[in-house]
Amino acid sequence: MTLTRTLLGIESSCDDTAAAVVRLKDGKGRVLSSIVASQTELHAAFGGVVPEIAARAHTEKLDTSIQSALDAAQLGFGDLDAIAVTAGPGLIGGVVAGVMCAKGLSAATGLPLIGVNHLAGHALTPRLTDGLAFPYLMLLVSGGHCQFLIAHSATRFERLGGTIDDAPGEAFDKTAKLLGLPQPGGPAVEDAATRGDPERFRFPRPLLDRAGCDMSFSGLKTALLRARDARISDCGGLTVTDRDDLCAGFQRAVRDVLIEKSRRALQQYLEMSPAAPTLAVAGGVAANTAIRTGLETLCDSLGVAFTAPPLRLCTDNAAMIAWAGIELLTAQAVDPATLTARPRWPLDDRAPVLIGSGKKGAKA
Repeated sequence: MTLTRTLLGIESSCDDTAAAVVRLKDGKGRVLSSIVASQTELHAAFGGVVPEIAARAHTEKLDTSIQSALDAAQLGFGDLDAIAVTAGPGLIGGVVAGVMCAKGLSAATGLPLIGVNHLAGHALTPRLTDGLAFPYLMLLVSGGHCQFLIAHSATRFERLGGTIDDAPGEAFDKTAKLLGLPQPGGPAVEDAATRGDPERFRFPRPLLDRAGCDMSFSGLKTALLRARDARISDCGGLTVTDRDDLCAGFQRAVRDVLIEKSRRALQQYLEMSPAAPTLAVAGGVAANTAIRTGLETLCDSLGVAFTAPPLRLCTDNAAMIAWAGIELLTAQAVDPATLTARPRWPLDDRAPVLIGSGKKGAKA
């Protein structure tokens, strides 16, 4: 008898309140509904996400988003098999809001509760969209995270490397702010870069002189700041051409770092002799055309398949959380009512702590 499971997913780890219903049937995943309530306008005036504003907005939008997801799927709580919720890592106020909402719904309906690592949601998305078989190499590259992970199973991930400071998406956002571009910064910088000369401003490629797959983008952002200030000092301001060229040089540097580090990660992954070697990429930065094209070219040169979920499933969403919940439910990984929110939650807790983790614990 074919297993059928239907889960509600809840996501509130950063600045989008999301709810979705996903079903596993005949061995395939299907997104029945996916609702995302954006907070972009709430944070626009601040040049970035304000945690307290985000947490309050999640509290206001969670119930209506969940109801909208159920309505769009034409289902009720009685049609569900479990409730999955992001339990970390993320901005703690938002994570707490989601977890408490999910715990209340679980208590009221009697449905099993499943706490999902936000990173696992991204890492398992290719199994929802493409039915990807384990093991595969995942490059998770977003506003808050950047890691190379070998996905061995739904509960076992091996980290090969990650950023020791800023994630690429964060660096894009900060670059946009430094250059007076609107938020979210990634699309704005990419758009400006299409009109710029990537060779005019030569930026460093951090950590390429160091073995391994760890990355650093904080110094790259500082180099751009200095180039901007030097141009302003010499010419009394920035022209549109200056801004576009700065964006193009910055994007080229990020792309070069990601491609070279991906090459190193793929070499380690291929030593396992996987039956169907595949590099999957997820996260908002995966939507960047220059970076994505570079990764595809790299995979072609190495005879490795390349896959990336649709954009709506690359950025933060609840469908990935619902799907991860299905995988965990299948593995009988259900959580008690004492489930707690975690601001930091390494997906591979056996890997060495990243340098940039500080005193608060292992960087996610």
